[in-house]
Amino acid sequence: MTLHIEKSGQVCGARVTGIDLSQPVPDVLARDIRAAWLQHHVLAFPGQRLSDDDLERFTLGFGGFGDDPFISPIAGRRHIIAVKRDADETAPLFAENWHTDWSFQQRPPAGTCLYGKTIPPAGGDTLFADQHAALDAMPDRLRQRIEGRIAIHSAALAYAPDGTYGEADKVRGRSMNIRPSDEARAVQHHPLIRRHPETGREGIFGTLGYICGIVGMTDAEALPLLLELQAWQARDEFVYRHQWEPDMLVMWDNRSVLHRATGGYEGHARLLHRTTIAAWDGEEKGC
Repeated sequence: MTLHIEKSGQVCGARVTGIDLSQPVPDVLARDIRAAWLQHHVLAFPGQRLSDDDLERFTLGFGGFGDDPFISPIAGRRHIIAVKRDADETAPLFAENWHTDWSFQQRPPAGTCLYGKTIPPAGGDTLFADQHAALDAMPDRLRQRIEGRIAIHSAALAYAPDGTYGEADKVRGRSMNIRPSDEARAVQHHPLIRRHPETGREGIFGTLGYICGIVGMTDAEALPLLLELQAWQARDEFVYRHQWEPDMLVMWDNRSVLHRATGGYEGHARLLHRTTIAAWDGEEKGC
């Protein structure tokens, strides 16, 4: 097998062909995939017919399984969750705000794998925002305001009983199996500017939503700064728009990009299976 890597032509992202992921990935190709992942941050593997066993095996090739709280796994599995939306669903779109997966954990997952099982004919793109590019281009005035700052991360706004996906959300007929909990109110600290543990490249980590404050600042001081920062993080020039295909696997680096879902497929079902890749062995453990 010979990998063929085609850049997206956008700020990040690449398409990878020449490999069958329903078979074990040889070590030499796994190293090539990891190198491409670290370079492009988002990799798409089209035309992959994968079972849940295949998805788990691929995930384990890049680290252990991450811990996925607040969403129940699919039946018979511990590490696969279904990102789904029924054709007639009217609940607000899941994950439509910018975020990096589980940044509220002490050791957030290094990466996420998402496999397209039912893909609507149009809509449902995933947007990725390159946080290395965003930091590199940041005006000095804004960078000076976030340099050395420690962000306070929490899942409360999303997954606490009174959060977006809390008790009130259950009456909306959401198809995903979300389990809100008071454990979502716990907080974790991470630097706003982090050095990637594998590449050494600096980037912005996290964004408003899972970030609920900044150490040493009042809410009145922190919120305007976080709003200004988020507006910068998600500027068009830093965003890669990914268009899904059936049987496509996408893996992204949570240490390098933010992401968010988009709609536009009303009347059509959408189903993807997701795993997370545990923090790299050299990953820092918060602050």
